[in-house]
Amino acid sequence: MSPISIARGASAAPQQAGPIRVMLVDNHQIVLWGLEKLIDGERPRMQVVAKATNGLDAIQLARQTLPDVVVLDLNLTGENGSGVIPALVDDLRIRVLVLTGMRDPKLRETAILLGACGIVDKQEPVETILKAIDKVHRGELWLDRSTTGRIFVELARPKAASAADPDQQKIASLTARERAIVGELLRNSGTDSRRLAEKLGMGEHTLRNHLSRIYDKLGVSNRLELYLFGQKHGLNSTQQSTA
Repeated sequence: MSPISIARGASAAPQQAGPIRVMLVDNHQIVLWGLEKLIDGERPRMQVVAKATNGLDAIQLARQTLPDVVVLDLNLTGENGSGVIPALVDDLRIRVLVLTGMRDPKLRETAILLGACGIVDKQEPVETILKAIDKVHRGELWLDRSTTGRIFVELARPKAASAADPDQQKIASLTARERAIVGELLRNSGTDSRRLAEKLGMGEHTLRNHLSRIYDKLGVSNRLELYLFGQKHGLNSTQQSTA
């Protein structure tokens, strides 16, 4: 599986001298034990800093330990692991890598749309898990092509059912400056918000405000959806504006 490099969220790609701090969330103790041995065996490159068997404990431990990456199973006892993804990603700015044996493509797509950075099947070689943790920590997505294609379809489906060419109406509502921001984001998809703001000659807070308005106008929720929307409609124009 080859990862796709698309920055997620507003947080910068981590720059640190220490190990990648990993938290594990799985309802099977033997899986937690095996993953901990595997990851801690990579020291000093990465290490496990916390383990949880349910969503509530995962959020509490994440707040306490602030890991860089959470490796999350979707099939937790009595709950869907996807439910904790927004709290980890949006509230704590932690990157989430799903590690699961569940084959339901809808559950996988939902996890990505909620903010997870990638999915690894439990039957993958152990080297794949370690590589995915490293790539997700760097700000890349870890997805296979079929999952990426299904996400495109999922995002496009409600738009296709709308009245005549609603996407073009949304695009037309963007100001020249907003179009320039979208174009810069598409051309530099792996760039974090701070560097993107510098390229655009504005502060990071100002960029966030612009992105919020762009999300509202285009009916998207985050940078991944904006990237997919922009790629679909060819919004990687070099047009710039200071308006």
